Amino acid sequence: MINVQKDFVQNLFSIKDKVAIVTGATGALGGAIAMAYAMSGAKVVITGRNAQKLAVVADQIKGEGGEVSIVAGDPSCKEDVANIVKFAVDTYGEVNILAVSHGYNKPQNILDQPVEDWQYIMDADCKSVYVVTKAVAHQMVKQVEETGIKGGKMVVVTSQRSKRGMANYTGYCTSKGGADLMVSCLACDLSAKYGINVNSICPTVFRSELTEWMFDPESAVYKNFLNREPVGRLAEPSDFVGYSLFLSSSASDFITGANCDCSGGYLVV
Repeated sequence: MINVQKDFVQNLFSIKDKVAIVTGATGALGGAIAMAYAMSGAKVVITGRNAQKLAVVADQIKGEGGEVSIVAGDPSCKEDVANIVKFAVDTYGEVNILAVSHGYNKPQNILDQPVEDWQYIMDADCKSVYVVTKAVAHQMVKQVEETGIKGGKMVVVTSQRSKRGMANYTGYCTSKGGADLMVSCLACDLSAKYGINVNSICPTVFRSELTEWMFDPESAVYKNFLNREPVGRLAEPSDFVGYSLFLSSSASDFITGANCDCSGGYLVV
């Protein structure tokens, strides 16, 4: 007998009525994830450092009929993050999904890079992941203890640079590699006992205000990237929506601690 039920399959990817926090929501990828969550029926709390930019994103989501609230804060500051989690709980009653999609880079050769600049990248891209996931983990565990129902999903956006070194990237590669390994450790801490799945997605270059210049098909940078992209193009933020929804839904209940390749085949060449 095949033990697969119709209701199970039809609701496998649903996040309807779940409460999601999205960090870095003013960025190209964070905004796309937040919009996708809202379009899927989730109640979304978007956060970032700039309240005015958050308001613009929120208006776009509301224009599509989505449920969204905004709270500004620095993801590397534990007081700000505590306020973000409290805001989400005060507004919607719980937290079911966390998408960590903020990030920062300042490429420099190690010979020229001040230790302070390196530390800033580490704080922005690695320490902040620890601060945010720790705070949300406490809230999710509290919900498990109060209700007896296990569950929660964390999706951390890292990078293919976590797997490959690159000149001038001693800060960024190190921070993203640390974040990927942290995801695996968090899974060991949280998944079996509390049912909280923690995974990362590892993209390569995708279109944003900062990377638009890389998309000139006549440029050497673009042509070089295509030599490493079997899919034949660079990414759009929408290319990561499917992975984000998958890792936030019941479809990924047996996946945790994974660093998920989402690069158009970048690592295979």
